[in-house]
Amino acid sequence: MILTPPRRYWLTGASSGIGAALAEEILKTGAHVAVSSRSLAPLKLLSERFPGQVLVVAGDLTNSQTVREIGEQIAEDWGSLDTVILNAGTCEYVDAKQFDASIVEHVVRTNLLASSYCIEAALPLLRKGIAPHLVGVASSVTYLPLPRAEAYGASKAGLRYLFESLRIDLAPQGIEVTVVSPGFVNTPLTAKNDFPMPLSWPADKAARHIIGKLRDRPLEIAFPGLFMAALWPMSKLPDRVKLAIGKRMLRSNPPIKDQP
Repeated sequence: MILTPPRRYWLTGASSGIGAALAEEILKTGAHVAVSSRSLAPLKLLSERFPGQVLVVAGDLTNSQTVREIGEQIAEDWGSLDTVILNAGTCEYVDAKQFDASIVEHVVRTNLLASSYCIEAALPLLRKGIAPHLVGVASSVTYLPLPRAEAYGASKAGLRYLFESLRIDLAPQGIEVTVVSPGFVNTPLTAKNDFPMPLSWPADKAARHIIGKLRDRPLEIAFPGLFMAALWPMSKLPDRVKLAIGKRMLRSNPPIKDQP
């Protein structure tokens, strides 16, 4: 009997939220998962709960040298990767009355540039993998401009374009690419939101949905369905109508960041 080796994943942002829930779902299948985040402790706990299945590769993914070293460690320990899920990210809101470019820089570096560093490290390993699959977690916010989301939306729109363009270039190499576009998901990151999150899902439900859909390798996974059914038509409206919608959503008194 020929035994099929366990599938090997690299998952970023694995310490909390959707990433932590994804790690659980993947590990339950018996796969092996290299897990990355800045926080080491949750990753160590995961490796203790799933002995022999977890490779801890913690580090700051906004540091290109750190990411290269993570790629080298995975190559040394495993030699290849079958699936890479780039989920790590952050969100900070912009106050246009006191526009701070450093917020945009930080969010773009975390969400977009860090992903590009990971792609550079991952592609040589995916080329050696079995039925390789590259997955990027973008956001449904890229469909419609929202108030205060200048930094987050720009970073996720850039991420979407990066992955969709890569899909074309990687197709001849047999590497498939999927973009994940969640709506509102209850995570430590969204817990600080000071506005309603319609049709939000718990992280474990979102993770199960993503893993279930990834089996078919769609071009995109967008959820929840009811939220997308409302958002997608809105994204096709004329720009002036979208502007009017966004202005109605804007709070009358945005926070002043230099006040307590």
